[in-house]
Amino acid sequence: MKLVFHGGGHAEDNKALNLEALRMCKDNDPVITYIPACSIDSEGDFLEFAKSFQDIGVGRFLYFPIDVPFDQTMLMQVLKSNMIHLSGGNTFYFLNTMRKAKLMPRLKEFVRSGGVLTGLSAGGIMMTPDISSAGYPEFDCDVNDEHMKDFRALKLVNFEFFPHYRNSKRYEQELISQSKLIDYPIYAVPDGNGIVVESENTKFIGKCFCFYKGKKIVIGR
Repeated sequence: MKLVFHGGGHAEDNKALNLEALRMCKDNDPVITYIPACSIDSEGDFLEFAKSFQDIGVGRFLYFPIDVPFDQTMLMQVLKSNMIHLSGGNTFYFLNTMRKAKLMPRLKEFVRSGGVLTGLSAGGIMMTPDISSAGYPEFDCDVNDEHMKDFRALKLVNFEFFPHYRNSKRYEQELISQSKLIDYPIYAVPDGNGIVVESENTKFIGKCFCFYKGKKIVIGR
């Protein structure tokens, strides 16, 4: 398993995480696919993403929005990529779209087959057991305009991911409360920092925070 979780931020904030993802590709000329959470106005984000990898030597990219019609030939090319990146955006919309496109099992198989899967913010949440962390705290959460009730996601890891974390009392109190309701840890990650999962190993890039059973632990540096 090869996964990278980005807490957020712009391309220049994520160079260390991008280098980790590129290292795990183990290919001198990798193909990277970018899947936006929503196709509307996503081209600019894709170009910024591609530029960040061009700066470290990557030259081949696919842009693959999934909330517009696509053909199976294109999907086959995507699944042959060395790396697939799930972008940030509205997590509820992204999950609903991914289900409609029937991509959940295909992405799981991509990971099982050795592909590198990365996600920024909403894209990272998609790789966890469910997307509950997109719905809190009330003062800073995604709007569930899809009226979704089934939050089950890819479940590639046994932790919850909380991106864009700010080390403040308001966030801390909310995550401590949420951590008492589940049986696995919540990893709260500020912009520019992240988590790398490689086989059975988990590495934290930058300072991150673990909330578990009502306790807060600082991890990484």
